[in-house]
Amino acid sequence: MQTIYVVEDEDSIRELVTYALQNADFKVIQFKDGRNLHAHCLKEMPDLIILDIMLPYQDGISLLEQLKADQATKDIPVMMLTAKGTELDKVKGLDGGADDYITKPFSVMELISRVKAILRRAQRQFKQQAVLTVGALRLEQDKRTVTVAGQTIDLTYREFELLAYLMRHPEIVLSRAQILEALWGYDFIGESRTVDMHIKALRQKLGQHASYIQTVRNVGYVLKPPDKM
Repeated sequence: MQTIYVVEDEDSIRELVTYALQNADFKVIQFKDGRNLHAHCLKEMPDLIILDIMLPYQDGISLLEQLKADQATKDIPVMMLTAKGTELDKVKGLDGGADDYITKPFSVMELISRVKAILRRAQRQFKQQAVLTVGALRLEQDKRTVTVAGQTIDLTYREFELLAYLMRHPEIVLSRAQILEALWGYDFIGESRTVDMHIKALRQKLGQHASYIQTVRNVGYVLKPPDKM
């Protein structure tokens, strides 16, 4: 049985989420705030964390950053739960490493569907090739390191996932919608800006090898080493 941690300070919402997950055959552990979340993860690693943004003592975004900064907990999938619906709030959580978000109020059916989708993606990612090489680019998924012509570059969580996705599909044109679905697992207004923003940041860090990522006008992007251009 898969284990899900629910971190939510509103009793009614926490109980509703717990009830829905238990009916879907998940084991659930509840937290009213995040003070003991990280320590509990180290004792019993969950398969997924549902994390509210607005929490007492420590907000969900900073808790997410704490989890992603620790080698032992960085790969735990996280769904952000929030009453806020602005694009900025979504991008903050997702760029910080969250796998998905759901906005209150939400339907129980949608919640369970998103949870199952995240867990499926996590299982697929676990099975993926550990080392990817395209031209001068080398990405080691287990170590979460990237080298360009032998030089290590520092990427954010989302930049790393984006580059890994492109490197798993070299010379294949990927639409912005495909990239968004693969990395974020959902659709929201402003998707083009979100993908383009991360591509721009990634290109800057690739330096003189930025040309590996080619723009396909009105479609998306393709990763090609120089000898394939």
